[in-house]
Amino acid sequence: MPKYILIVDHRPGAVETPMDEWKPADVQAHMDYYGALRQELLDSGELVDQHALTGPEFAREVTSDGGPPVVTDGVFPESKEFLAGFQIVEVVSEQRAFEIAAKVSAVPGPGGVPLQQPIGVRRVMDDSDFEALTAER
Repeated sequence: MPKYILIVDHRPGAVETPMDEWKPADVQAHMDYYGALRQELLDSGELVDQHALTGPEFAREVTSDGGPPVVTDGVFPESKEFLAGFQIVEVVSEQRAFEIAAKVSAVPGPGGVPLQQPIGVRRVMDDSDFEALTAER
Protein backbone atom coordinates (compact mmCIF):
# COMPACT_ATOMS: atom_id res chain seq x y z
CA MET A 1 0.00 0.00 0.00
CA PRO A 2 1.24 3.50 -0.71
CA LYS A 3 2.42 5.77 2.06
CA TYR A 4 1.63 9.46 2.29
CA ILE A 5 3.03 12.23 4.44
CA LEU A 6 0.49 14.68 5.82
CA ILE A 7 2.28 17.96 6.43
CA VAL A 8 1.15 20.42 9.09
CA ASP A 9 2.77 23.83 9.06
CA HIS A 10 2.13 27.05 10.94
CA ARG A 11 -0.43 28.47 8.50
CA PRO A 12 -3.44 29.41 10.60
CA GLY A 13 -6.41 28.35 8.47
CA ALA A 14 -9.68 29.89 9.69
CA VAL A 15 -8.26 30.94 13.09
CA GLU A 16 -5.37 33.39 13.12
CA THR A 17 -4.90 33.54 16.90
CA PRO A 18 -1.63 31.76 17.82
CA MET A 19 -2.07 28.74 20.08
CA ASP A 20 -0.06 30.37 22.87
CA GLU A 21 -2.92 32.89 23.17
CA TRP A 22 -5.70 30.27 23.39
CA LYS A 23 -7.51 29.39 26.60
CA PRO A 24 -6.07 26.26 28.27
CA ALA A 25 -9.33 24.36 27.67
CA ASP A 26 -9.10 25.11 23.94
CA VAL A 27 -5.50 23.86 23.80
CA GLN A 28 -6.57 20.71 25.66
CA ALA A 29 -9.47 20.11 23.25
CA HIS A 30 -7.06 20.57 20.33
CA MET A 31 -4.60 18.05 21.75
CA ASP A 32 -7.37 15.61 22.72
CA TYR A 33 -8.62 15.68 19.12
CA TYR A 34 -5.15 14.79 17.85
CA GLY A 35 -4.93 12.03 20.46
CA ALA A 36 -8.26 10.54 19.38
CA LEU A 37 -7.29 10.74 15.70
CA ARG A 38 -3.95 9.09 16.47
CA GLN A 39 -5.74 6.24 18.23
CA GLU A 40 -8.22 5.85 15.37
CA LEU A 41 -5.36 5.56 12.86
CA LEU A 42 -3.40 3.18 15.08
CA ASP A 43 -6.48 0.99 15.47
CA SER A 44 -7.03 0.92 11.69
CA GLY A 45 -3.34 0.12 11.09
CA GLU A 46 -2.93 3.19 8.88
CA LEU A 47 -0.60 5.28 11.06
CA VAL A 48 3.07 4.64 10.35
CA ASP A 49 4.56 7.59 12.26
CA GLN A 50 3.57 10.94 13.70
CA HIS A 51 5.56 13.75 15.27
CA ALA A 52 5.20 17.34 16.36
CA LEU A 53 8.33 19.43 15.89
CA THR A 54 9.98 22.14 17.97
CA GLY A 55 9.49 25.74 16.93
CA PRO A 56 11.40 27.42 14.11
CA GLU A 57 13.64 29.19 16.61
CA PHE A 58 15.34 25.83 17.14
CA ALA A 59 15.81 25.08 13.41
CA ARG A 60 19.34 24.60 12.12
CA GLU A 61 20.74 24.14 8.67
CA VAL A 62 23.67 21.82 8.01
CA THR A 63 25.94 21.85 4.98
CA SER A 64 29.10 19.90 4.24
CA ASP A 65 31.64 19.37 1.49
CA GLY A 66 32.38 15.92 2.93
CA GLY A 67 34.23 17.31 5.93
CA PRO A 68 32.86 18.39 9.30
CA PRO A 69 29.31 19.74 9.32
CA VAL A 70 28.79 23.50 9.13
CA VAL A 71 25.80 24.30 11.32
CA THR A 72 24.00 27.64 11.07
CA ASP A 73 20.62 29.03 11.96
CA GLY A 74 18.10 27.69 9.49
CA VAL A 75 16.68 29.44 6.49
CA PHE A 76 13.84 31.45 7.94
CA PRO A 77 10.97 32.09 5.54
CA GLU A 78 7.88 33.48 7.16
CA SER A 79 7.21 31.45 10.29
CA LYS A 80 3.81 30.30 9.01
CA GLU A 81 5.68 28.22 6.42
CA PHE A 82 7.62 26.24 9.02
CA LEU A 83 6.84 22.59 9.46
CA ALA A 84 4.97 22.08 12.74
CA GLY A 85 4.56 18.32 12.48
CA PHE A 86 3.65 15.44 10.25
CA GLN A 87 1.96 12.06 10.02
CA ILE A 88 2.94 9.24 7.73
CA VAL A 89 0.03 7.01 6.84
CA GLU A 90 -0.09 3.81 4.83
CA VAL A 91 -3.43 3.66 3.09
CA VAL A 92 -5.22 1.90 0.26
CA SER A 93 -5.54 5.02 -1.89
CA GLU A 94 -4.72 8.66 -2.33
CA GLN A 95 -8.39 9.38 -1.62
CA ARG A 96 -8.04 7.82 1.85
CA ALA A 97 -4.99 10.01 2.50
CA PHE A 98 -7.14 13.02 1.58
CA GLU A 99 -9.87 11.85 3.99
CA ILE A 100 -7.37 11.63 6.85
CA ALA A 101 -5.86 15.01 5.92
CA ALA A 102 -9.37 16.49 6.11
CA LYS A 103 -9.68 15.18 9.67
CA VAL A 104 -6.37 16.79 10.56
CA SER A 105 -7.53 20.06 8.96
CA ALA A 106 -10.67 20.04 11.09
CA VAL A 107 -8.76 20.00 14.42
CA PRO A 108 -10.56 22.37 16.80
CA GLY A 109 -9.24 25.79 17.70
CA PRO A 110 -10.58 28.42 20.11
CA GLY A 111 -14.21 27.78 21.01
CA GLY A 112 -14.11 24.43 19.23
CA VAL A 113 -14.14 26.06 15.78
CA PRO A 114 -12.47 23.76 13.21
CA LEU A 115 -9.16 25.36 12.18
CA GLN A 116 -9.50 24.42 8.49
CA GLN A 117 -5.71 24.44 8.47
CA PRO A 118 -4.23 23.58 5.07
CA ILE A 119 -2.59 20.13 5.17
CA GLY A 120 -0.03 19.16 2.55
CA VAL A 121 -0.34 15.61 1.19
CA ARG A 122 2.54 13.95 -0.64
CA ARG A 123 3.11 10.33 -1.56
CA VAL A 124 6.27 8.80 -0.16
CA MET A 125 8.41 7.43 -2.98
CA ASP A 126 8.95 3.67 -3.04
CA ASP A 127 11.37 1.36 -4.84
CA SER A 128 9.37 1.46 -8.06
CA ASP A 129 9.81 5.25 -8.24
CA PHE A 130 13.57 4.91 -7.99
CA GLU A 131 13.59 2.07 -10.52
CA ALA A 132 11.68 4.30 -12.93
CA LEU A 133 14.24 7.08 -12.46
CA THR A 134 17.09 4.67 -13.15
CA ALA A 135 15.35 3.19 -16.21
CA GLU A 136 14.93 6.65 -17.76
CA ARG A 137 18.71 7.17 -17.94
